[in-house]
Order: sequence, then structure tokens, then C-alpha cells
Amino acid sequence: MQTDTSFADFSAHCLSRVERILDEQLPQTGIEPSRLHEAMRYATFNGGKRVRPILVYASGLACSGQPEQLDMAACAVELIHSYSLVHDDLPAMDDDDLRRGKPTCHKAYDEATAILVGDALQSLAFRLLTNGTESPSAETRLQMVRLLATASGSRGMAGGQAMDIDAVDTELSLPELEIMHIHKTGALIRASVQLGAMAAGGNESQQNHLGHYAKAVGLAFQVQDDILDVVSDTHTLGKTQGKDAAANKPTYPGLLGLDGARQKARELLDEALDALAGFGPEADQLRHLARYVVQRVH
Repeated sequence: MQTDTSFADFSAHCLSRVERILDEQLPQTGIEPSRLHEAMRYATFNGGKRVRPILVYASGLACSGQPEQLDMAACAVELIHSYSLVHDDLPAMDDDDLRRGKPTCHKAYDEATAILVGDALQSLAFRLLTNGTESPSAETRLQMVRLLATASGSRGMAGGQAMDIDAVDTELSLPELEIMHIHKTGALIRASVQLGAMAAGGNESQQNHLGHYAKAVGLAFQVQDDILDVVSDTHTLGKTQGKDAAANKPTYPGLLGLDGARQKARELLDEALDALAGFGPEADQLRHLARYVVQRVH
């Protein structure tokens, strides 16, 4: 991957690469239990934008890494993300029928299968982080496992989902809303950036600056999600529009107003770009990705 590649070409290359490797790593449907393996593939290959794997590759590129060093981390974060969506859509959680324009996993199969799909995808993610050749080293891969476990668990994504459930029918302050989304959405986005830097052998200074970038991008992603839930439609989103408002969940537009939420997204974009000031053209894909996060329409 080249630093002077356009963002569209870079994203397409990353998406193609991670799709190919996920296809290699996920169990084939002819292997028992075949229905579970079919459902795992259904949940993973469902037209996702693969933002988190692209972040892994872009962060690794910023630290002069090679794609081969980054592949397993890119796949691992996408598997964690896919598992989280399957569980989020369950009736006991967000109770959604659509995901990316298709029936959610529990609708296409059943609730028990969907729970097992999430469990199995999560397990596979951690197994992939232990795969690899000499680079990254075994010690680095152990640190990466620890990082992803923290980002996925009660101090990260799962904890954020618990906060989200507890916040229904309540009013949160802006700091409280940000804390919730730093966990729910931001933790895995930040882990994606940090895993890419670690796998590429980034130094401490690079990792710290990329961590600041990732925190801002993670929040910007959620702010834009909340905006789209107001201004977009179900067909464009690929999921039920207005779901959060209907469930009386706290959102950025609800707290700040639509214009205030848009201003917040712009401020976070500026913060993310400022964090990359010490990097040269090797971080341009991260800059493009930050802009994409706040300009996307679905």
C-alpha cells in the first residue's frame, strides 16, 4: 500500500484484502456445525464498510508497517465488530430487524444461533491475533490480545452497551454522553488504530499521538451516527431510522440540537487532524478517513 494512493483506492484495496483473509479464516459452511458456520459468514459478509480494518491498515501505514503485519489485527477487529452487531440487534438489546439492508442474524436464523454466532466470532478474533510469523513478535501479539480484550469488555465496548441500556429514559450531560460513547463505539475504533501501530512497530510517541487521533475519530463517528439517525432514512442507512429517538435514548442531536451536533463533529475532526500534525504524508489515509467519518451519509 502506497502513501500517495487515493483514499478511494486505498479503502477498496483494504476492503478487498480483509474480505479475502476473512474468507480464508472463517470456517467453511461444509464443516460441522454447518448452520452455525453459515450464520457466522452471513453476519460477517453483509456489506459492511470495514472502517475498523481500514483504520488498522492506515495506522500501520503511518508507522511504516507492511500489510502482512497488519492482516490478522484487521480481521480481528472486524470480527469483534460483527459479533457486537449481532448481539446488539437481539430482542433483549436493540431489537432490530434490519442490518445493512438485510434481515438481522436472529431474523435470518434464530435467536439462539445469533447468540452463538457472536460468541464464536469473538473467540475467532482472539485466535487470529495469536497467528502470524515473526512480525509482529509473540510478545507484541500478547500485548495486542490484552488491548483488544480490554477494548471489547466491561471497560470498553460491552461496558458502553451496558451504559447505553441504563441511559434509556434518562437525561445525560455532555460529559456523561461522551463517556458512554468512548466506551460503546470509541473503544474498538481506538483499538483498531492502536493495534495497527503496535503491529507495525510504531514507537511510543507515534502510538500516543495515534491514540489521541483515535479518541477524537471514535467520538466523531458516534456523533455522525446520531445525526444520520435524524436526517437520513431507513433505505440509506440500511437499518431502522429513528430507532434511538423512538427508544428515548440520549443522543448528541437530542442534547445539542442538530446544528450543535454538526458543530461537535467538526470540532472532533479538527482535533483528530491536529493529533496527526507530527506525521507526514504517511498519515494521509488517516486524515482522509477522519474526514470520511464526519461526511458519510450512511
